[in-house]
Parts: sequence; C-alpha cells; structure tokens
Amino acid sequence: MGTVAAVSRSGEYTFTKPNQETITLVAGLGVAGDVHRGVTVKHRSRVARDPSQPNLRQVHLMHAELHDELNAKGFPVDAGQLGENVTTRGVDLLGLPTGTRLRLGARAVVEVTGLRNPCPQIEAFRPGLLKEVVGRDEDGNVVRRAGIMSVVLVGGEVRPGDEVRVELPDGPRTPLRPV
Repeated sequence: MGTVAAVSRSGEYTFTKPNQETITLVAGLGVAGDVHRGVTVKHRSRVARDPSQPNLRQVHLMHAELHDELNAKGFPVDAGQLGENVTTRGVDLLGLPTGTRLRLGARAVVEVTGLRNPCPQIEAFRPGLLKEVVGRDEDGNVVRRAGIMSVVLVGGEVRPGDEVRVELPDGPRTPLRPV
C-alpha cells in the first residue's frame, strides 16, 4: 500500500500540470478538467496518426521516488511537472503488470494499461533529463521510467494523502509495455 503524494491536471496542452487540492476521476474518460480526458486518444501526436484510437492514457501516474532521484542528480522536478496526474509514494508503479487495479482514495479505481513513452518535451523542460528517464539495461533493452498510464474504471475524488491500494490481476502477469 502507498499514498497519493500530489494530484495535478491541466485544461490546456501544456507539458506541466499544476497541482490541485483534489481531482475527480470520471469512469471511462479520465480526469475531469484535464485536456487528456476522453474515450478516444487525446495526445496530439497520437491524434495525428489515428484520432479513433481508444484512450489508454486517461490517467498518468508517476512515483515520487523518481522525483527524489532526479532532484538528487541535479534535475529539479516537482509533482506534476512531468505531466502526471497522480504522483504516488510507496508503490513500485513500474513493476506492476498490465491489468493491475489501483484503488485511489475512498472510491476511485484505475486499471494500468502500460508505460508512458517519454517524449522529447522532457528534454526541452530540463536538458539532459530524457536520458535519465529513458535508458537501456545491460542487455540493451529500452527502459522507460517516466510513469505508467491507466484508464478509469470507477470514478471518484482523489487528493494528496489518500491511500493507494494495489490489486494484482489473476492468472499470468504481462509486463508493462508503452501505450
């Protein structure tokens, strides 16, 4: 079990998302008032390719431990500045399998769909940061560390201090891939 460290949203296409006292998750859509809310994909590059794709990126979650690590390396980063909606602490988000359900606060439930595929905007935000969140392991495989994406199954309010409860899927577990 972990906690929600911060919640963020933006009604405009901006790289960073301002922190809020609370956000409301809407089943099947995403974060109320956020530009990425919707049944179909809202990220501009994906809309350009195929606007009818399902939106598997309704809610972006990132672990505060990554912010801690980046700050220690000289990259000042706070919650919401890398575009996440929910910043968590105490949950190994990147180690979760596809289909994991996260209970956020008293009511909201999201289902993990995959990894965030970091974009070049990260480099524009802080030069050198992209290589800190995307790298390669000892076998040469790409490792993405800029959070995970999810869809909203059950709506509800989420605020800093709320519990994050992890429910792993039954059966075989599929590692996360970029969505």
